[in-house]
Amino acid sequence: MTNEELKTLSDDIRERARLELNTDSMEDDDLRSAIDELVDRCTRGVYLTLDQRLSLVNDVYASYRGFGGLLDSIMLDEAITEVMINGHKNIFVERKGRITKMDAEFKDDEELRNVIKLIVGRAGREVSQADPIVDTRLPDGSRVNVVLAPIALDGSTMTIRKFSAEPMTMARLIGYGSVTPEIAAFLEKLVRARYNIFISGGTGSGKTTFLNALSNFIPSDERVITIEDSAELNISGVPNLVRLETRNATASSDKEINMQSLIKSSLRMRPDRIVVGEVRGAEALDMLQAMNTGHDGSLSTGHANTAEDMLSRLETMVLRGAADLPLKAVRKQITSAIDIIIHLSRLRDHSRKTVTIAEIIGLDKDDNYIINPLFEFKEDASSTVQKVSGQLKRSDKEMIKTEKLFRAGYTEADLI
Repeated sequence: MTNEELKTLSDDIRERARLELNTDSMEDDDLRSAIDELVDRCTRGVYLTLDQRLSLVNDVYASYRGFGGLLDSIMLDEAITEVMINGHKNIFVERKGRITKMDAEFKDDEELRNVIKLIVGRAGREVSQADPIVDTRLPDGSRVNVVLAPIALDGSTMTIRKFSAEPMTMARLIGYGSVTPEIAAFLEKLVRARYNIFISGGTGSGKTTFLNALSNFIPSDERVITIEDSAELNISGVPNLVRLETRNATASSDKEINMQSLIKSSLRMRPDRIVVGEVRGAEALDMLQAMNTGHDGSLSTGHANTAEDMLSRLETMVLRGAADLPLKAVRKQITSAIDIIIHLSRLRDHSRKTVTIAEIIGLDKDDNYIINPLFEFKEDASSTVQKVSGQLKRSDKEMIKTEKLFRAGYTEADLI
């Protein structure tokens, strides 16, 4: 059977399923079994290979529970970490840090738009010509960004950062070579001692992944509030967990719920810690104030190319929401709020590494930041242009901000 004939048969079976099955009320397994039986009935006397029959079942099932055969097959490939759809003809995927173009494509822009509307609709959001840009997520937690044509000049675009089925742990980061066991143990002490930790890095450097691993060091008896644009964090072992997610203004619900309002609301929820997925704007001031008003042990991330750049970007974000604040006051707010900054980077061989762990000490006499690097990534003799080899190593600087460690019951022997 040709691909065209298979497509026609799939359309016919999909229509039969719509007429004969009460798909909305069926559990996933029951629906798949019913479709399997329907395919048997509709293909009696028709020769199909096992792959073609399986493709029929998957395609029909995907029209009710998935996102279409093409996208479902991509999402099922565990080697793919990111999907970039640039119009219906150009689909790129990332595997092990390498981006390649797929041979497959959507039939036309209308098919792509239908998939986009299905994804956005299932997350309770809307996308339209009036509101052509949306951030959302898939049921498995994968992050999705959509920009419709004609804002996207070459056709509607969709970018999906896939969510790992296996929760990220520090043990896995050790396995990837991002940190050593000794550094992981030290970071656990910092989290338990309630240091405010900020994770910075460029696009695709693994900030959310690292935050997820770090957050699993939070003691199980604490109340934790997570605040995200699109919920991605997967914190385990904390029963008293409240997960909050922003909402864009839409035609049917014109009230926007932004990061600022969620951070302010979280302060009335009696949190022990606040975890902010990523700060991008004026909510930075609210986050810093929360860190400065009894919510030690808070965690967050931000986008920057170096740890120093991150502090400058935080200044800009704060001033966006409070332009009348003197720069010196902003810097004091930042240095008193953030104890530790961890910077991640995507290196020239596409590997993701932790390159800096530093403490923010304060300001010097010229009101510049005093940053004390505790660990720095050093390349070794085996490093080449194509392959980076090295390790995060302890600097010769002594840790200065030890008060929280000692208050938590740790001793000099616990300092690394």
